Amino acid sequence: MAEQPAPALQAIGLSKRFGGLAAVSNVSLDLRVGEIHAVIGPNGAGKSTLINLLSGDLTSTDGEIKLGDRDLTHCSPEKRALYGVGRSYQKTTIFPRFTTRENVRLAAQSHMPSPLNCWRSPDRNPQINQTTQHALARAGLSARAEVTAMHLSHGEQRQLEVAMVLATHPRVMLLDEPLAGMGHAEARSMIRLIGSLKHDCALLVVEHDMDAVFELADRLTVMADGHVIASGLPADIRADAAVRAAYLGEDEVMA
Repeated sequence: MAEQPAPALQAIGLSKRFGGLAAVSNVSLDLRVGEIHAVIGPNGAGKSTLINLLSGDLTSTDGEIKLGDRDLTHCSPEKRALYGVGRSYQKTTIFPRFTTRENVRLAAQSHMPSPLNCWRSPDRNPQINQTTQHALARAGLSARAEVTAMHLSHGEQRQLEVAMVLATHPRVMLLDEPLAGMGHAEARSMIRLIGSLKHDCALLVVEHDMDAVFELADRLTVMADGHVIASGLPADIRADAAVRAAYLGEDEVMA
């Protein structure tokens, strides 16, 4: 049996309380390069709070977050991004009046040693240009590079978000409902894209589309009321009676 790679990112006993409400309570999980770890559960389960804790958009009440040997627990979102934690959001976060290429180039430039160097055009920086071209190609957007972002389809805008994350050379990608609002064809394209990324970085996906989740995920964590109620291989989650009854529907066929 092949030895598992060391975790790229670990959450250990992670909790977040808002007053008397425990939105996330004692959650531990790890993300590894080579696999997609999906988090599922009903609305209010704590999934979005968890991903916000991992990205630094929220600070934890208790617990630890580690990126390899680096402690990220008290790092800002900006620091985490520089160290290699990239994320996409439920709502599209692009620059709509910039071209597809300009959006990705700005993301690439943000991780350069002098991102705001006004004396040198980023167009003349071969490293930025190479990173931009590579991210566009990985996301399937090379042919749409000169299109203004507001004129991209919804699915293409979500691909653009992924390209912008890729341009930062992430070690970990946190994808929050990447298929939200997509039609079938766009969703299939995004599923293929996400699946192609797992050998380059560790991925965590929060998603409501159960068909997509079971197609993509190598491991699943199921949350309810801020707690982890099950975690394991997709086959184990499918066979878990409590998960079937509470979150997937007792009568749902999960073949």
